Amino acid sequence: MIRRLALALLLSATAAQAQPRQDPDWPCVQRKVETLSPGQFWTGPDIAAAGDWGSDNDAAVLAQKIASRRTDLSQVDPLLDAYAAKLGSDKDAKDKALTRVYAGVFEVINGERNKVMGGIARYAQGQRRMAERIRDEADKISQVKDAPSQSDATELPKDQSDAETKFAWDRRIFQERSQSLTYVCEVPQLLEQRLGEIARKIQAHL
Repeated sequence: MIRRLALALLLSATAAQAQPRQDPDWPCVQRKVETLSPGQFWTGPDIAAAGDWGSDNDAAVLAQKIASRRTDLSQVDPLLDAYAAKLGSDKDAKDKALTRVYAGVFEVINGERNKVMGGIARYAQGQRRMAERIRDEADKISQVKDAPSQSDATELPKDQSDAETKFAWDRRIFQERSQSLTYVCEVPQLLEQRLGEIARKIQAHL
């Protein structure tokens, strides 16, 4: 029974890799997009020609604020309205300033996304290691139970009892982590969607 449970856990740990993938450390059903580029979401003025967003304090402050997931998307337009109102009537200067805001938003969200992607890879590696450890624990428990010296025992030796307790605990942690992975895998895509929506809002102010 214990061996069957361990096998089931191993299968769940490797099921995400049943189909060929370029990266074995990507356990998500969502397609992995390794890198993003600013042009994927932007059809406005040239970003390089707009200048360094980090050198524009007002643009940097706004970019960081609207990039943050703590800022609801419904707040983005009013914040952009207030920012654009201070830029004056020079359209070229205004467009460059808004482009710098986008450049900042892209860098902030893309940086957060990269951290999440790295975390998912480490998460998958940890799950595989845990699955292998659970399999080893199950094998050891089964070997002891199958040994002749244990056939007439009425109570499990303390070491055996401790081993089964550890196996049950590891199995529970593994299953809970597997369930959490479903939600973690959605984060990169949610960040991409947020970036795309903010880009559209900024371009609407050009």
